[in-house]
Amino acid sequence: MNLLTRYLAKEIYASVALVFAALIMLFAFLDFIHELSVMGYGQYGLGYVLLFVVLTMPGHIYELFPVAVLVGTIVALVQMAARSEVTIYRASGASTVQMLVALGKIALPMVMLSFICGELLAPPSERMAQKLRLEAMHTQVSLQAFRSGVWVKDDRSFVNVRSVMPDTSLSDITIYSFDEAFHLQAIISAKQASYVKPGSWLLGEVLETRFDKRGVTTTELQNQPWKSALTPGILSVMLVVPEQMSAIDLYKYATHLKENKQQSVRYEIAMWNKLVYPFALLVMMVLALPFASYQRRKGGISVMIFMGIVLGLVFHFAGRLFASLGALNGWQPVLSATAMTGLFLLLGGVMLWWIERR
Repeated sequence: MNLLTRYLAKEIYASVALVFAALIMLFAFLDFIHELSVMGYGQYGLGYVLLFVVLTMPGHIYELFPVAVLVGTIVALVQMAARSEVTIYRASGASTVQMLVALGKIALPMVMLSFICGELLAPPSERMAQKLRLEAMHTQVSLQAFRSGVWVKDDRSFVNVRSVMPDTSLSDITIYSFDEAFHLQAIISAKQASYVKPGSWLLGEVLETRFDKRGVTTTELQNQPWKSALTPGILSVMLVVPEQMSAIDLYKYATHLKENKQQSVRYEIAMWNKLVYPFALLVMMVLALPFASYQRRKGGISVMIFMGIVLGLVFHFAGRLFASLGALNGWQPVLSATAMTGLFLLLGGVMLWWIERR
């Protein structure tokens, strides 16, 4: 059995790597074509475009893992079945359960790799890519993140933003305004800020402190307009979308929203997705095993591969659909996140049962 597992692992890993290479090259090419439409803005040249494409690859790898594992495993098993190798294994006493155990062992390293990519590599890489792109295109604005929040240089002002809300509004903003000689002119603190139109924000609950030759004056205002080159698109670099956050950060933020009596369903669904998604690779292995019964008279290898690609894409996009519907309708986060994985596990079990009873 160990010999069978090692041979299966060799075949499956090679096929998955080949499928991954094809998918990543395809998505990288599509990203490159998309970025060409904005190349030339500011300092965003070809070098920045290529670097942006490279930095977005970890995110694509994480998203495409189940598809690549499903298609790669199907390719390996169908090719082995075409060479009658699977028939020989079954004739020598390898049961369906033993095949499933072997596939489970093979999947474990890929589960760990998927978890590492989704938790440690993809989120910071995606943030870095977006930050690089925006800073290259908007050279008058620079952003730096520290424990005190994010600091933004906006012309002759330095802006400190503690947090950006999911609707791109800001909370706890402090604006330090300087004159041409970089002498401090004013400090404006506001509890919140909302985007009105290009170049204009509306500050709320404002405390303004001005420094001039007459001394220091302090003014409290309910609302105050704020002219700035900043836009929600630029500041979105600071806002990590739920799908790109780590599971622990999602848990902390969802807990924070609950404590403040705010909607947390989207973040809870994303958290459960993060926890379940790597184990979807095991489900993909189960779903791929029925294809080992492939017989040449039933169709070509290309048909089996096409079926695998269709199933993988259905899993990918239908999973996103369930998550979005769950967030909109307030469904149970666990069910919204695991629905497609459970359905595909059931589909794989039914296919195995049908093949075994023939």
